[in-house]
Formats: sequence, structure tokens, C-alpha cells
Amino acid sequence: SSVTLTCSSDANPAARYTWNKENVYFKPPRKGPQLVFSSILSSDSGQYSCTAENELGTRTSQYRSIDVKYVLKRPSVSVSPSAEIENQTLPHGPEGSYNFTSIRSEDRGNYYCKSENQFGQSNSSLFVDVQYGPRRPSVSVSPSAEIVDGSSVTLICSSDANPAANYTWYKENEDSPKASGQIFTITDVRPEHSGDYSCEAQNRRGRQSSTLHLTVVAGNLTMITNITRLTVVVLMLILLLLLSLWARKKKTLSSTARSQNPVEIELDSCPVYENISDPAAQTEDPE
Repeated sequence: SSVTLTCSSDANPAARYTWNKENVYFKPPRKGPQLVFSSILSSDSGQYSCTAENELGTRTSQYRSIDVKYVLKRPSVSVSPSAEIENQTLPHGPEGSYNFTSIRSEDRGNYYCKSENQFGQSNSSLFVDVQYGPRRPSVSVSPSAEIVDGSSVTLICSSDANPAANYTWYKENEDSPKASGQIFTITDVRPEHSGDYSCEAQNRRGRQSSTLHLTVVAGNLTMITNITRLTVVVLMLILLLLLSLWARKKKTLSSTARSQNPVEIELDSCPVYENISDPAAQTEDPE
């Protein structure tokens, strides 16, 4: 707003006026019966006096106080310490300070400072970034039902961390990583994929890991394949058994046929007959 200070003195000859401010030297000097502030500022507050003089003398008025009221300026907001913090106690300060006795990850966010008086209010904001290592990861599998041979399975890992964590997947008894990233997908799952899988979450503040056991069961196609193979093996065994029995029977029939063939006996064309009679009859005398 505009403010005018007026100075007057009864003098002859007429007085010349000069303005003074306590502890301030005006350069150039402010002269004239009026001191005008066309747009007064808070820095214009203070004690003012007027000096009247002519050739016959000099007189100075008492100090008059100007107190400029104003709407609050935008507050200045800062954080101390300014480095990354975790579970540290912020130093206590004067009135107008907000203190975290033991700052936590959940304290991360925007903070607003509002100041007000009878002439108005103003506010400022500050973002507090609390960094921390990964929490223990949560590991899940999709689908959550039985993992069927030949299907696809997805392993998912998540962890609360700031800054965001990087994820690496490992399988038991294997040194090299299986995959990197929050999601690990295995297509065309086989029984050899069964086992323990661990997910490691890591950022520059630390690392944590969790383990998941994966079990692969035989699917319908695998069962049909196994049944078909078993059936073929059984049929081959039966066929071999039948062939063996047939060969044995054939051998037996061949032996029997040879034993039943007639034996040809060649007779002499001039047989010699011998008359054999009872010796007792030959010695009996005829009557």
C-alpha cells in the first residue's frame, strides 16, 4: 500500500526539511516536507524523524515508528541430514521443526509446512526419500494347481525396496542364474524341472531371498504315451511267447511223426524152412 509521512515547522524564513531513518543513511538524502512510500515494503519498517532548518537554526522531530504488516512469505523447508537415511534420528531444531525420532520406510513421502498469521497464510512442501534394502521376497507360482508335464509355468517374485530391487532366479545345485527379472516363465515343463527355485532381490542397500519348491506331475498325454509304450512291450512279449510255444510245438510234432513211420522189412525170395520136431517123438519106435 501507499504511505506518506508529513513534516511541518513554523519558521521564518521557511524551513527546509530532511528525512532520517534510525541506523540508516539515505543516499541521496530524502528532502521535502513529505516522505512518500508508493508501495511500502516490510523492509521500510523502522523509526523515522524529520529535520527542519533555515539560516537561523535547526530542529529535529521525535522518531515515529512505521511497522509494516504483511502476508507470510513462502516458507523455506529443508531436511537434515540431507543424505539418504534409514532408522536414523533427525536432529532437533527450533520451533517450526518436525522431528523423526526414528525414521522408517513408511515415513517416505511429501511433507507440507504451513505458516499463517492474521494477514494470511502460505505453505511449502518437501519430499522425504527414505531408502532401504529389500524386504524378504514373496514368491508365487502360476498356475497354483498341479504343474503338469508339458505345460507352462510362471514364477513371480516381489519385494518392497527403495530403490526398486533387481531380481535373479536360481535353481538348487546350480551356480549360474536361471533368469533375471521379477517374472520367470518355464515353457514345456518336464519332470527334470522339479526342484527348489530361489528368488534373490537386491539393491544397493542390501539383498534378501526366498525359495519355492516346484513339483511336475505326469499329464494325460504322458500317461497315454506311457500306457501305449507298456502295451506295445506287453504285446511284443506275448508275441514272443506265442512264437516260442509254436516253435516248441512244431518241434514236438516233428519228433512224433518220425517215430510213427512204418519199418520196411525185406524178406528172402527163397526161404529155407527147417522142420523142427519134438526129439522125444523121434526116438519112439513104431509098433
